[in-house]
Amino acid sequence: MNTDAAKAFQHETDFLAGVESNLEAAKGKQLRGSIWQVTRDDESDRLRALLASNRIYDREKLKSLPANRRIVLQGFERRWLWGKRPTGVAIASVLTPMSHYASDSDAGAEPVGLGELVDHVRRLATRAKVPHLIGVCCPTGLTQEAKRAKLDLPGVTVVLIEPDGSGGWTTTACGEDTDPRVPKIFDPEQAKEKVDRVRRMVEQHSADLLTGGLSVSATAEKMNLPEEVVRRGFEEVAQEDPELRAAQREGEFLLFRGAAVQPQERKSMNVVDRIKQLFASDGGEAEKINVLAERRALLAQRRDRIYEDIGGLEKKEADLLAQGKAATSNVPKRRLAAQLAQLRKDIARQNTTAAMLNKQIDIISTDIHNLTLIQQGEMASLPDTEELTENAVKAEEMLETLKADADLVGSLETGIEETLASDDELAILKEFEDVQAPPAAAPTQQIAEARPAPPQAAPPAPAQPISEETPPSDGDGKSRRADAEPT
Repeated sequence: MNTDAAKAFQHETDFLAGVESNLEAAKGKQLRGSIWQVTRDDESDRLRALLASNRIYDREKLKSLPANRRIVLQGFERRWLWGKRPTGVAIASVLTPMSHYASDSDAGAEPVGLGELVDHVRRLATRAKVPHLIGVCCPTGLTQEAKRAKLDLPGVTVVLIEPDGSGGWTTTACGEDTDPRVPKIFDPEQAKEKVDRVRRMVEQHSADLLTGGLSVSATAEKMNLPEEVVRRGFEEVAQEDPELRAAQREGEFLLFRGAAVQPQERKSMNVVDRIKQLFASDGGEAEKINVLAERRALLAQRRDRIYEDIGGLEKKEADLLAQGKAATSNVPKRRLAAQLAQLRKDIARQNTTAAMLNKQIDIISTDIHNLTLIQQGEMASLPDTEELTENAVKAEEMLETLKADADLVGSLETGIEETLASDDELAILKEFEDVQAPPAAAPTQQIAEARPAPPQAAPPAPAQPISEETPPSDGDGKSRRADAEPT
């Protein structure tokens, strides 16, 4: 499954999950009735047939593709004792190009056109005499023709929903006289989720708050959210972060970064005292930082608007230049040349104004930086030179005392080791070591092992004839015969 199909399936799931709770809350209010009947349906059979036509028989793939699911809520009123009368039908439906996803193509799906939208709405509005409220969600988007179309179907109110690309949804009513509460029913994003999205946006643009600020109007237009939701998000963020401040100045609600510590405002301080304190040379750095940061945020918003105007003028300049190149007569060329010259002068003036604002912002930022350094230095409460010297001397004395104690403890430990074991104990310990040694061999065995092996006997020499006249002597004058006496 490609990423496009997975994203469409997730949008389908999120839309139905969010709108179902809205429909439940609208019972008896925007939706008439006292008896309710909820049914769920989809086009899974058609999706299965499309997959089979492309020779795809994967059941897991079938479960992971958008199947144009819908929730139908029908309202009734009690009539007499046993009957009931229909009061209206509310339908939350999803419309996706299933043939594209069934083909297993890696290309992105095309937005839904006007013809496909009209056919889908007519298939849903089955009961002509009952008012229908239909919300059609298109995860792949809608064409401009479909968005601008006014579906004038009798008794049918249509609301178009599509993802806005920033985590939210865009709801558009296809009718001029539509109740403004009706599109809110088909907005799957709850109020808390919208505020959380604003908070995440502020975290992502935290670096922008260092040199400027965020305005409610610009943020609401960029995120496609109501201004009251954005303002609520700004206020919650400012309450949690002590460095952020939210204030309304010159008709614009701003969020900017102020002093690190919020000062305690004195209610009895008038305007003159506040101005005197602002330009005083001592104290009040936090209040000065907040005032300057607020002024810098206003200048940054004004500069950003000028940059947007310059961008529009540059686009107009490019169009006039293209028209002048395409013109074949001198009359339109001269007219376009005059317009282009005036337009370029306006662009230069706007650039000059933006440059001046940048210089003012830089000056204020430098002053804020210096005040912040002063404030941080006062908050640290660093000791003076005399106190630092005194503490250093005390620390050196403490280290010397600690060293002397450590040497004393070392000498004491040496004497203790000498007196721990007596001579008798040392002898017993030696016996323990002897017991643990391997047993000694037997004495006879030791002697046998120590005695050298006897030399091997030499082979007997050949016998010599013995003369009878001179018998051998043994050294003491006695003759000896080998066969004289038997042994």
